[in-house]
Amino acid sequence: MKTALIGLGDIAEKAYLPVLAAQPALDLHLCTRNTARLDRLGDTYRIAARSSSVDEVIKAGVEAAFVHAATNAHPEIVEPLLRAGVHVYVDKPIAYTLAESERLVRLARSEGRSLMVGFNRRHAPGYVGLASHPRHLLLMEKNRANHPDAPRRVIFDDFIHVADTLRFLAPGPVTDTTIRTRVRDRLIEHIVLELSGDGFTAIGVMNRVGGASEESCEAMGDGAKRRVVNLGDVIEYKGGESLVRRPDWVPVARQRGIEQICLEFLAAVREGRVIDAGDALATHALCEQIAEHAA
Repeated sequence: MKTALIGLGDIAEKAYLPVLAAQPALDLHLCTRNTARLDRLGDTYRIAARSSSVDEVIKAGVEAAFVHAATNAHPEIVEPLLRAGVHVYVDKPIAYTLAESERLVRLARSEGRSLMVGFNRRHAPGYVGLASHPRHLLLMEKNRANHPDAPRRVIFDDFIHVADTLRFLAPGPVTDTTIRTRVRDRLIEHIVLELSGDGFTAIGVMNRVGGASEESCEAMGDGAKRRVVNLGDVIEYKGGESLVRRPDWVPVARQRGIEQICLEFLAAVREGRVIDAGDALATHALCEQIAEHAA
């Protein structure tokens, strides 16, 4: 199956390319305007099909594409791919605004093509395990050591993972949403999101000036607690404490759910199943709420 990888930045190189290059039935095409990087990665992985534009990728007749370019470039890349009948996996977010994201989701539906958004935490083993744990109270933190930034960029490029993970793990419909932000000199320093419903509360926190880059998520209920640290170590609390570390030889891409989400997308294309981005769009709508609060 002809599949393109468009945008060859650090995430694509470190996480996605090793997964895709290992798939035996994939005819992989690399695409970036950075010719030095294109040739280096093409030579490293022995991939002959190389392009410097989306038009070249489309002319090559690809069936599917993974888009890992900068967020600002997503619409100008995703739109022609969908119009050409290509199934698209795009890194989160679809776009920096809800309106633009909605437009691309409508286009995918009208073309009958998949538009899958890269919310890999929904496939990460540690977080999948949390989904089977009692979840009367959820707490998630995703912090940065010292990196305040423009609110919309922080919310849609980074905090969106927190928002989506809370939505994924919430054990029932969310009926109340509370947002708190701290913005100084037009840079956002922290975000607190609270989602609640019948019998549960889910709280997400991001501190951009917290002195540490870290991520953790914990679920509590029925006298038990489970905590996942940096998508790897799992700590169980039930009258005592037990630690389960990530096995030594489990690839990072599998531990973070990237391998699983890639395989899900490719399987859908092969089987003729269309993946709709409607639920991902609900996360974008929540992030738009947060961005408006921080404005």
